Amino acid sequence: MNQRICATITPGHKIASGTAEDSPYPAGSISMQLPFFKAQGIDLSDYYLATLNLSIAPHKFKILVPKITVRNLHWAEGFPPEDFSFCHCEVEVNNTSYKGLIYYPHPETKIGHFHDASLIEVITTYIPNIHDGDEITLKYNPSEIGIS
Repeated sequence: MNQRICATITPGHKIASGTAEDSPYPAGSISMQLPFFKAQGIDLSDYYLATLNLSIAPHKFKILVPKITVRNLHWAEGFPPEDFSFCHCEVEVNNTSYKGLIYYPHPETKIGHFHDASLIEVITTYIPNIHDGDEITLKYNPSEIGIS
């Protein structure tokens, strides 16, 4: 990871973790997607099964050449298949780095809960004592994602 940007932890929709009161996925979407991603060669078993929502506003990001893209993944009955891309990253909190993946459900196939281009969803290993509003550093590969 040879680029860094300051980001702020931002409240999300709580669908990935399953903690939203109106979540159609009580176990969380990431937990439900886990076996489907594993079958595609993406092992998330070392990661915390939720997303960390990172605001890089006023900057915006764009997926360029993701490390992995999964197309047409049908992971939930009653919902259409989705495309997902993943890019390697690290999250640095209090001088400690945590491995992660930028998790990008393609908006053209996603059923709802959209984010604007200044919010990056990241799946990481467990990070203790973090809260909405905390400032962190996102380390990323500029050949995988572009930030302007």
